[in-house]
Amino acid sequence: MDTRQLRHFAAVAEFLHFGRAARQLNMTQPPLSQSIMALERELGAPLFVRSKRSVALTPFGEQWLVHVRAALAGVAALPELAKRLRDGEAGRLELSFVSTADYSILPDLVRRYATLHPAVEIALTEATSDLQIAALLDGKGHVGIIIPPAGGDLPQPLSYRRLVSEPLVAAVPESWIEEGRLSLAGDQLPPEAIIGAPLIIFPRRSAPAFYDLVTGYFTAHGGAARIVQEAIQMQTIISLVSAGMGVALVPASLRSLARTGVRYIGLKGAAPTLESGIVWRRDDATPTLERFLQVALAPIGPP
Repeated sequence: MDTRQLRHFAAVAEFLHFGRAARQLNMTQPPLSQSIMALERELGAPLFVRSKRSVALTPFGEQWLVHVRAALAGVAALPELAKRLRDGEAGRLELSFVSTADYSILPDLVRRYATLHPAVEIALTEATSDLQIAALLDGKGHVGIIIPPAGGDLPQPLSYRRLVSEPLVAAVPESWIEEGRLSLAGDQLPPEAIIGAPLIIFPRRSAPAFYDLVTGYFTAHGGAARIVQEAIQMQTIISLVSAGMGVALVPASLRSLARTGVRYIGLKGAAPTLESGIVWRRDDATPTLERFLQVALAPIGPP
């Protein structure tokens, strides 16, 4: 069975006349009749009831015709689908991201890409930077939003581009401020107020650059980080702050994660800056990835 035979069947079903169907198909009637008979033998059931005066579909033929027309329509659509897949206008994009990106660059980036390429299926997965890098090296996924290792050293098969840098702010229990446990300098938190406070942070194995950035802030101001709890998701870290278990240094974009009992306060002086960017395999020529990179790396004009 091939598409030629399916077209023969659909034409005869449309005209219910072998001669007219043959003319429509630019062929003679005998080969058309032979094609239909061969198809019926393969199917093991007649498609038409033939008489000297008329041709009619059998009940089986009527039911099968619906599926044949759908199959032929699908075949006819294949060239256009192939063009859309080739050009990255259809298909699938697998995008992973660190939890910090969910409150900064991810929503706008996905919105811009989806607006330009609405037919592409976007599969989002939240994962720490180390897991994203390992997955990409294993050939899984297309692109990730990560916090890069210190110095930007990534395995050679991967490419990386910075997307955003933002200062860290302190997420502190609101009750600590009300009780005077933390003293503010205006609307900012001086280093001496936070040094020695119990700290909630990412595990170093998951985000070494982020971990070192935070602990380095304590070291630079003559103290040592007193880590009381580690968590890999920002929502969990902020929840622990809300519970009064400690303070956290988080990207400024986390201010959009409102949580009862938590206040975000800027750090007085030069605050550490956290970088985030996209990473992908250099040799990945997936069209949807190429389109995504065009969107992600394009300069964004003023609002």
